[in-house]
Amino acid sequence: MSVVHTEGEVFAINDICSHANVSLSEGEVEDCAIECWLHGSSFDLRTGKPSGLPATRPVPVYPVKIEGDDVLVSVTQES
Repeated sequence: MSVVHTEGEVFAINDICSHANVSLSEGEVEDCAIECWLHGSSFDLRTGKPSGLPATRPVPVYPVKIEGDDVLVSVTQES
């Protein structure tokens, strides 16, 4: 799982690309999406849905709650 802070929000997303078995945490984050560094597919941090090929399947995202200085991530998948 990757925890990403961008655009004033915190997101939790599965760290493995649905197209290739590579870590998404090594990709660039831009416009509330994380890009797979290997083939360039981007995944929406809110929904896990890919925005383009070669990925066609979403990756799981997880609910995040901020309590003070703590970031709490539920292990229950949202999608």
